[in-house]
Amino acid sequence: MQHNAPQSIFVLAILVILGLLFYYSKEKSSIAISEKRFESMMLNQEVKSVTLITNQHLVEVVLKEDALKKERYQKELAGRSAWKSASGLVYTFRIPNFDIFDKKFADIEAKMAPEARIGYTCEEHSEPASFINWSFLLTLFLIYWFFIRKPGNGMAGPGTQLFNMNTLKATIFDRDNQLKVTFQDVAGMKEAKEEVKEVVDFLKMPEKFTLLGGKIPKGVLLVGPPGTGKTLLAKAVAGEAGVPVICLSGSDFVEMFVGIGAARVRDLFKKAKEKAPCIIFIDEIDAVGRTRGKANMPGVNDERENTLNSLLVEMDGFSTNSGVIVIGATNRAEVLDPALLRPGRFDRQVTIDNPDILDREEIIRYHSKGLKLERHIRIKQLAEQTPGFSGADLSNMCNEAALIAARKNKKFVTMSDFHAAIDRIIGGLEKKNKLISPEEKKIIAYHEAGHAIAGWFLEHAHPLVKVSIIPRGIAVLGYAQYLPKEQFVYQENQLLDELAMALGGRAAEELIFGKISTGALNDLERTTKLAYSMVTVYGMNPKVGHLSFHNAKQADYTFTKPYSEKTAYTIDEEVKAIIDGAYERVKGLLKEKIDKLTLLAEALLVRETILKSDLERLIGKRFAKEAKEIPAEDVPQVPPSEV
Repeated sequence: MQHNAPQSIFVLAILVILGLLFYYSKEKSSIAISEKRFESMMLNQEVKSVTLITNQHLVEVVLKEDALKKERYQKELAGRSAWKSASGLVYTFRIPNFDIFDKKFADIEAKMAPEARIGYTCEEHSEPASFINWSFLLTLFLIYWFFIRKPGNGMAGPGTQLFNMNTLKATIFDRDNQLKVTFQDVAGMKEAKEEVKEVVDFLKMPEKFTLLGGKIPKGVLLVGPPGTGKTLLAKAVAGEAGVPVICLSGSDFVEMFVGIGAARVRDLFKKAKEKAPCIIFIDEIDAVGRTRGKANMPGVNDERENTLNSLLVEMDGFSTNSGVIVIGATNRAEVLDPALLRPGRFDRQVTIDNPDILDREEIIRYHSKGLKLERHIRIKQLAEQTPGFSGADLSNMCNEAALIAARKNKKFVTMSDFHAAIDRIIGGLEKKNKLISPEEKKIIAYHEAGHAIAGWFLEHAHPLVKVSIIPRGIAVLGYAQYLPKEQFVYQENQLLDELAMALGGRAAEELIFGKISTGALNDLERTTKLAYSMVTVYGMNPKVGHLSFHNAKQADYTFTKPYSEKTAYTIDEEVKAIIDGAYERVKGLLKEKIDKLTLLAEALLVRETILKSDLERLIGKRFAKEAKEIPAEDVPQVPPSEV
């Protein structure tokens, strides 16, 4: 810091001068008054001198020292520094015309004794503000030069960023700052790892592929839901390749000033070429790669489009042997511009889905390595009970289980802790102290019992794991947890059973109490969405026909529909018929099993939580053969029923 001392003193001196300039610009304290008050001062013989500043149409009035001792003038002097007070208090007022002032002044003096008349003098004052303004601008320029234009002096502060917006502030990992993540740290997603491992080989041994006439891919796009490990996989590629990595987010290109985004793209690729072979990782690339001119809507962001155009040019512009590979990650591939997805830019798209049962087991084993587990932890069972969980959810589950065990002062993490963690992730925080009236609790118990009984006796419904009436989260007052099997294709009868099971709670309320409640909100939302999908997406309705009006790339703000008003009316009628049919069907089933419904509801009121084993003791084993987990793509878990 010693070499910066002279510069610090110089800059400090500049700031002191700047402060003095502003101080002296207001050193002579002045108070604006009216002409009427000036007349009063004159008649009271308080005025020492009157000066007319002709080039400013300003009158300056200086009072006698005796007058300044009066109370009202002392109040005006109060709060002013001794320096400014000593320089003299000047009262001023402006005049529109010299002749009018001269006439008024003569009229005032005519009212005074001859010996009290003081007259006035005329002067022209040079404008000091000009000098002050120029001095201020010069000072700002000097500060700009020494602090901003010369950041190499070791004193560049936050202000440097204001004048270096074109420079992208990305995180760079190189030999001095290497990423420690490898493919061994990425559990599951075997196929995705095999795809991206070739990228590592391209960077390590490019000759292996170029000798056969192949070209190194320019980009790899990782696509998948949130929390599936896209960013982690990109870090592993960078860590394995052993080359510099430039990491940034798509939002880093977005700025309020025009042209900044495109300039940052050019700066990014310039840095990458200098460090080649190199990897550029752009997380959440949809922030900058959104489709241009979507639906011709007004107010399209031209600056965002310019940034995307610059990115397209750079990706397709650098030579094929430059050794720069772009890895992008997004969970909204449908909104990306087609020009960005074509071969030559992103040559490969790697889809990373939620893990299946085998991947979930591997992920749980990885994240539970650092935990003190009891001897008999069944990892496979935990994997079976977490269908639809992402990698981030499973990591959170392991961490929550450890926290729950620590909260209970346990020495080891047990299966019950993992089950509590799963419940918390699905339904939210347990609220045993929430005050619920006995009447409401009874409604909740029969509602959840309705779901459980319907799912127990419907052939294609998901097997029940647990049903509870303990409040959780913000709105969940009870929930039933199921174990859906992982499969690719659903048949129509399976979807109809899902609809019936979802409506079992409301049907039980109407059957027992003769009234319905607001507790079925979540059930109705899910059934409505599923029924509309059956009619408009999967073509499962004879009246509408084998048609699908689904368009994954259609914008949310598109107001037009790909069908007529007549078809829309038919769709609404058929959806209503499907839901009404499912409701009557489950209502009939519950009416037939009303004794078992009552038995389960009463047990819930006493125990609050019923497991599958308890249900088997109460109403017998489930007649339908429960599906076993198979290593296939998973289907998202049915959300908990909300009451």
